[in-house]
Amino acid sequence: MLNQVIFLYVIIVISAVFHEYAHGLTAFYLGDPTAKNEGRLTLNPVVHMDLFGTIILPLFLLFTGGIFIGYAKPVPYNPNNLRDKKYGSLKVAIAGPSSNLFIALVFGLFLRFFSDKILMSNIIPPIFLSLIALITVINIALAFFNMIPFPPLDGSKVFFDLFPRYWSRIMNLGFSGLILALLVAFFLLPKLISSAFWLITGQSMGF
Repeated sequence: MLNQVIFLYVIIVISAVFHEYAHGLTAFYLGDPTAKNEGRLTLNPVVHMDLFGTIILPLFLLFTGGIFIGYAKPVPYNPNNLRDKKYGSLKVAIAGPSSNLFIALVFGLFLRFFSDKILMSNIIPPIFLSLIALITVINIALAFFNMIPFPPLDGSKVFFDLFPRYWSRIMNLGFSGLILALLVAFFLLPKLISSAFWLITGQSMGF
C-alpha cells in the first residue's frame, strides 16, 4: 500500500513538472525569457514544487482518502514579450496539457503494441504493465482536468483567447469557478478518461 501511494505521488509530481516545463519552454520559444530568467525552465522537480500544494496537501489526501488534489507552482511568463500577440497566450496555456497528452500517448501506445508480447515473454512481471497503465491514466487525467475552462486552470486561458466576450462572465465566478471545475472533474472526467484510455491503448482500465 505504501509503495503504491508513493509511486502514484511520484508519477503525478513528475507529470506536473513536465506540464509546467512545457509552459515555460513554449513561452521561451515565443520570445519570453521570464521562466528562464527565474530558473524555472528546468525539469528539476524541486524548483516547481509548492510546499503546501505539492507536498503537504496531496500526501495527506493520498494517505487518508486515496485521492489526489494538489498543484505545482505556476511557471511565470510575461504575455507582453510574446511575439504572437494574438494566440501566444493560448499556445503557452495549451502546452501544459499537450505535454501530458503526449506522455499518455507514448506510454499508452506502448501498452497497445507491446503488452501481449510482454505477458507472453514471462521475463517482465505483469505489474510493469499496470505501472505503465497508471502513468497513462494520470497524464490523461492531468490533460483533461487542466483543460476545464474555469480559472485558474489552463482551459480558462484557452477559453479567453477563443471566446474573449465571455471571459468576464467566467472571471466573475470567482471561487465558484474552482468548485465547478471540481464538480466537472468528479462527474464527467472519469468517463472521458476511460474512453481516452481505451482509444489509446485498446484496453479497458482494469487496475
